[in-house]
Amino acid sequence: MCVTLIEFLSKALKIKPNELLDLFEEGSQAMRMNYYPQCRQPQQVIGLDPHSDATVLTILLEVNDIQGLQIKKDGMWIPINLVSNAFVVNVGDTLEVTNNLLFFLIISV
Repeated sequence: MCVTLIEFLSKALKIKPNELLDLFEEGSQAMRMNYYPQCRQPQQVIGLDPHSDATVLTILLEVNDIQGLQIKKDGMWIPINLVSNAFVVNVGDTLEVTNNLLFFLIISV
């Protein structure tokens, strides 16, 4: 999925085919799953510490109605509205630095 998204990004940015993919040819992939069941005491929920993703792309699928995803823009954390049955794709630090990009995509599944 990441390879396909990078190919589409290359086309949208009018970059030569495989130019972006070649940058990450030796890279690795990882998967992490976080599940946050509803809590009767939401003030007790810790979640993940605020962070940026050092990756090229992060693909998220939210499976419940608990909002938690935020992006940092102009020094402020902005909540992202939930989208049912969709992947949220974040551009990570590596791709942002490489191409001066800052955005996220929402892809319906």
